[in-house]
Amino acid sequence: MTNAAPRTTPGSGDLRRADFAGSAERLEKLAHELRPGWLAFVGKEAYRGTFDERPELGVQERTLADTRLFVLPSTSPANAAVPWEERLRWFQELAGRATGRPLRQAVRALVVDEDGRTLLARFEFRHGPVWAPPGGGVERGESDKDALRRELREECGLDLAEPARLLWERTHWFADMEAWGGQTERHYLIRTSHFEPQPELDPAAEDIEEFRWFGIDELDGVTTAPRALGRLLGDLLENGPREPFDAGV
Repeated sequence: MTNAAPRTTPGSGDLRRADFAGSAERLEKLAHELRPGWLAFVGKEAYRGTFDERPELGVQERTLADTRLFVLPSTSPANAAVPWEERLRWFQELAGRATGRPLRQAVRALVVDEDGRTLLARFEFRHGPVWAPPGGGVERGESDKDALRRELREECGLDLAEPARLLWERTHWFADMEAWGGQTERHYLIRTSHFEPQPELDPAAEDIEEFRWFGIDELDGVTTAPRALGRLLGDLLENGPREPFDAGV
């Protein structure tokens, strides 16, 4: 750990250009000597002051020797405009990328009944519960449709008869899964009559704590994956499916 600017100030807005003099050269020297895989700037101001350019959060095009650069949101209490979950996801992305592991390919089903309610599974993580559509990894040689059919049968006892339509994709980097640095999920729409899940396999073996049907108005009170699932479901019910897109984390 090191500083981009050595002078202590009440806030990053109090730093001056002169406070960053020589910081780019010093960090480049560290990159050559220590050869870290990644160097992360905690807050945009540290990066902006060092390189005199305004960054976005995440991976940067610039490198120092073979070291990749990553900008994280500031952890200062003064950065209260950025919610805790949003800060967490950028740290998770850096952790996942830093493993050097590939992304797991997965499919999930947005199961929607005749009343516009969607079936979600609850997963428990260190930072709290997350509700996500049922699904899982695509096995070698398996098509998305075959993987979706298998996962729905195993997790929910639902036989996929009608063709599934691709709605959106999301990529979530994290370091908690053995052999993988995160996963890319393709979410498909499944319309069905209301039913009670009857899994073929023990849900606990899939790290699932419970299943529950949610209406749109109930999604705002829980953490979902994708995070904007309530808005996405509302748009889907009001306007119908559109061309597949990136749904974000």
